[in-house]
Amino acid sequence: MHPLILGIESSCDETAAAVIAGGVLRSNVVASQEVHAKWGGVVPELASRAHQEHIVPVVREALDKAGVAKERLHAVAFTRGPGLIGALLVGTCFARSLAQALHLPLLAVDHVQAHVMAHFIRDGEDRPQPDFPFLNLTVSGGHSQLVLVRSPLDMQVIGTTLDDAAGEAFDKGAKVLGLPYPGGPLVDRYAQLGDPNRFPLPKPAIEGLDLSFSGIKTAFVALVNREERDQPGFKEAERNDLCASLQAAIIDHLLAKVRRAIRQTGVAHIGMAGGVAANSALRQRLAELGRREGVHVFTPPMAYCTDNAAMIAMAGHHLFLAGRHAALDVVPVPRSH
Repeated sequence: MHPLILGIESSCDETAAAVIAGGVLRSNVVASQEVHAKWGGVVPELASRAHQEHIVPVVREALDKAGVAKERLHAVAFTRGPGLIGALLVGTCFARSLAQALHLPLLAVDHVQAHVMAHFIRDGEDRPQPDFPFLNLTVSGGHSQLVLVRSPLDMQVIGTTLDDAAGEAFDKGAKVLGLPYPGGPLVDRYAQLGDPNRFPLPKPAIEGLDLSFSGIKTAFVALVNREERDQPGFKEAERNDLCASLQAAIIDHLLAKVRRAIRQTGVAHIGMAGGVAANSALRQRLAELGRREGVHVFTPPMAYCTDNAAMIAMAGHHLFLAGRHAALDVVPVPRSH
């Protein structure tokens, strides 16, 4: 069987829809919300309103690009959570209504697990995929996890952030430097021109495989504010070195935990997914770590690292094959269980 799955993503500030046919991507449409830039971060109420405005045309465009009439669909997959509750409600209500109107199964997808499934999106390009079981580093603005992936429907979180996510630390650091939102990509760009050892930041002392970024973020903000007060113009003059130092501290902490997880689990393959997986230094250093540890490293294309509906449809594809349908009265969950 080659099921036609419509995927809908609305967990934060991207309204997205995609169609997968038999596990092969037919379309992937994303509408970004530029309204948040002037506020320096995502404003939940504005995000919800933008989702309401975008969701119908985005779904229509995804179906049109796939050449699929909505009556031919076999199921509707949607992001149940985690995410912003108002944003999730828009996608959930739309998916429930569409599934009910077309008498289709409804597939409730965990957003963080869907990031892992980005490795398996088939779109006509010949890309290697990790073999099960593998270790996945999932890093984004809202989530930082180490996941042992035994199958598409069997994932165990073996390490998670105890406070902030890696992406949040990037964005907060960028904000104190006066960089526009989203700041993570700009930190990456300026860090390539800076000295990562110029401004040492504390190394989190967290047991096991869990992560913590609040100490790095707090120390960086305090450093910038203190020096800017004493030397007006400091953060602009030292921007490259500050970005490089912040980025190095975050990546050092991530990779220390990845190395420990590789040795504890004995996996031969490791993947990385989520918005922060687009960071060029993290990609490079993870690849170097893989070579040193003798494991193969996999990272999805940039388009599948940030929030998108292709990964939601792919996760839904496996839920559909397993018969794991959601009830029509399913509600979103803003936080991971």
